[in-house]
Amino acid sequence: MSKKNKADTRGFVYSTDPNFSYQPETDPQQETLAPAKQRLRIVLDTKQRAGKAVTLVTGFIGSSDDLELLGKQLRNYCGTGGAVKEGEILVQGDQRNKVKQYLQKQGYGVY
Repeated sequence: MSKKNKADTRGFVYSTDPNFSYQPETDPQQETLAPAKQRLRIVLDTKQRAGKAVTLVTGFIGSSDDLELLGKQLRNYCGTGGAVKEGEILVQGDQRNKVKQYLQKQGYGVY
């Protein structure tokens, strides 16, 4: 495909309106709630993961930077790998007890 026919990275190709100007959508940064007000859910998940078990932490309300930080702390505490995707923390393996223990120690509500 030639450069001339490539779509724009922002999702639109062409506008016939002479007064058109792209206005990027701004998502307001969500403030992170205090740990005592958070209700996090811990689940063991194996769906779409080739049978591998993953501990999934959902329900975090706050900025993506704070979520990344919490995910890193959990992975370090458990001594395993993982990731933060789509507002969820993934920790490799069945680490439910360790994750619950760490979150409760930090003051998070866990169920």
